[in-house]
Amino acid sequence: MKRLVVAVCAFSLSLGAMAQDTSRGSGQPLALETSPATPQAGFIFRPESSKIKGDLAHTTYVLRSADGSKPLVVKAPGALEPAALNSISPLATTEMAESPQSLGCLYVASPASAGCIPNYSPGSGGPTAAGYGAIALVDAFDNPNAASDLAVFDSYWGLLPANFVKVYANGNGSCSTPPADAGWSVESSMDIEYAHVFAPSAAIILVEACSNSWADLLYAEQVAFNYIVSNYPAGGQVSNSWQGGEFAGQIADDSLFADFTYNWATGYKTPILAFASSGDFGFGVGYPSTNPWVISAGGTSILRNSATLKLSSESCWGGSGGGTSTIETYKTAFTGGNMGPWADFQYPIFGQASRNTPDMSFDADPASGAWVYSGFGMGGWGVVGGTSLSSPALAGIVNRLGNRLGSVFLTPATSGSDWFSNLENNYLYSQIPTQKAYKTNFYDVKTGSNGVKAVASWDFCTGVGSPRGGLGK
Repeated sequence: MKRLVVAVCAFSLSLGAMAQDTSRGSGQPLALETSPATPQAGFIFRPESSKIKGDLAHTTYVLRSADGSKPLVVKAPGALEPAALNSISPLATTEMAESPQSLGCLYVASPASAGCIPNYSPGSGGPTAAGYGAIALVDAFDNPNAASDLAVFDSYWGLLPANFVKVYANGNGSCSTPPADAGWSVESSMDIEYAHVFAPSAAIILVEACSNSWADLLYAEQVAFNYIVSNYPAGGQVSNSWQGGEFAGQIADDSLFADFTYNWATGYKTPILAFASSGDFGFGVGYPSTNPWVISAGGTSILRNSATLKLSSESCWGGSGGGTSTIETYKTAFTGGNMGPWADFQYPIFGQASRNTPDMSFDADPASGAWVYSGFGMGGWGVVGGTSLSSPALAGIVNRLGNRLGSVFLTPATSGSDWFSNLENNYLYSQIPTQKAYKTNFYDVKTGSNGVKAVASWDFCTGVGSPRGGLGK
């Protein structure tokens, strides 16, 4: 293992959900602006796979419902009129189902169009070809239609065919073939489809755990990282659209989500970055979102002008997870996890404090959810939301932009003894104080609430905000 340089800072701050902050000379508590979560447009339907069940991990996607008891069912993108998605009227803004074309227009300016109005027509396209290496999507159970779902999705929208691989994470002996599961199949179909939307040139790898137990999913995480190291020397990303509660032993698992655990075999020359959904229950945290090595993906609502349907703004989605970890505290001696000098990207905001989430956000409101094709899970097309959409989409966007950041960067000046660090989060957070880069590269979400109000700069709903354009991510 490489030598780790650790700097011990005399600055000390203990910060919790309602913390005393005397480091900046104010002597005043750093209080959260709590408020009721933004009301959902329509109702939320939470599938069985997204419900909390004991110590098992759950998906983080939700659907819209006509009455709160069953999802809104549609058969094809053209079958749903925009007005049907707005259950409250009259309003100055409305929400509607988003497509690869409209989401690409909004987040990476490709394809460009006035107002980024969704086009549900076949062949309406998506972002231009870009990407490198591979994006691995870790999910539980088998999706027997994964390859055909992705092919139908690409064909309908007129996207480039994907270089797709499915891998069974069965080497731990839990199964020979993961059993099929409809709820998790919706999850995995969405994951592979929207990772591919933003990084059409990257290989898409679906890694299927034998079950949604922690043992199986954490084993699948290792399979995903090792598969990229072994087959894609350029590296890539690993997305995790699932979550469970925090637990006392999670620190020991943190480094399973960091590339330094795996790419020592290539001399740390295979950068891999992990993403995780922040959750769909509003203010509050879960694992692996609080892991300091991952990019925690929060959620927004896309609001459109009711008259023109052009983009109006993004707001905090009331269901977006976010908050302060009770486990990932600040340490000054390297632990493999925790916040510390090796994971100090939030230091300018919180000081020597626990991990706070999320880091960056993407559309997650099911009222402005994305069209997904899932033959086994939904029997066809449907509009899906939740931070399950945020994680693979952000992984695709970061892959698309090609900065290839991981946790290790070696330089001759230090004789190869550099820090382990979450280089992507360092990059994201470093832009907040800038006068130009932050405003150009991110949309600063300042409206809405997940139980804590969205505010200027970083907040507990959307992190640094949502991406814009082709720089800074």
